[in-house]
Amino acid sequence: MRTDILGVGFDNVTTKEAAGLAMEMISQRERAYVVTPNPEIIWMCRKDPRLREAIGGAALVLPDGVGVTLGARILGRPLRSRAPGVDFFAELVANLAPARGRIFLLGARPGVAEEAARNLSVQYPGIAVVGTRDGYFDDDREVIRIINEAAPDLLAVCLGSPRQELWMAQNAPLLDVPLSAGLGGTLDVISGRVRRAPVLWQKLGIEWLYRLIREPRRLRRIVKLPAYLFAVSLSALRGTRK
Repeated sequence: MRTDILGVGFDNVTTKEAAGLAMEMISQRERAYVVTPNPEIIWMCRKDPRLREAIGGAALVLPDGVGVTLGARILGRPLRSRAPGVDFFAELVANLAPARGRIFLLGARPGVAEEAARNLSVQYPGIAVVGTRDGYFDDDREVIRIINEAAPDLLAVCLGSPRQELWMAQNAPLLDVPLSAGLGGTLDVISGRVRRAPVLWQKLGIEWLYRLIREPRRLRRIVKLPAYLFAVSLSALRGTRK
């Protein structure tokens, strides 16, 4: 049973366990997809039933961000750990590389996916990046054709939310791909365009603060966090009264 946070259910798994489950899906050729919601996406789901439905239809729903695990603790249903999209992807690629797994990178600005592909090939010998495509497209059919011709085992969908979740939910039946994963800004990190917080910041759960310092424009997104935590606390209080 998934852990419900404001109507969004999360799988209570570690990053390593999630990668193992993803490998099973790939081996079974399931045409499944994975999502990694953070508090901002949970908040969007309150007003977007299509997004909530798309996330609910995912084979794995992973908690991306300390706000998700904090919310689960407030509700008295703690999750075992965070599973950020970039960490999940790295773990999964590390598992795929020895088997010469095939991946396709979709999303980000022009040139970013190609840079990420070069870095992945160096960091994970054996992995095959069989195609790349930036996120600036209108014709889904042509993109799906290119992806299917490349025949990847894993499709990394980095289109941002809610576009990536809706895109995967709509097109999963048309994709001849065992597993797709909505991974937000992962390609920006892998390409080197965006620097992750130092490991200590990650362990302390304040990676969001590091990114805010480096990208002040993110403040308009961060300000939603207090409202989210208030809603979670109110939900927990109502549950206690029941």
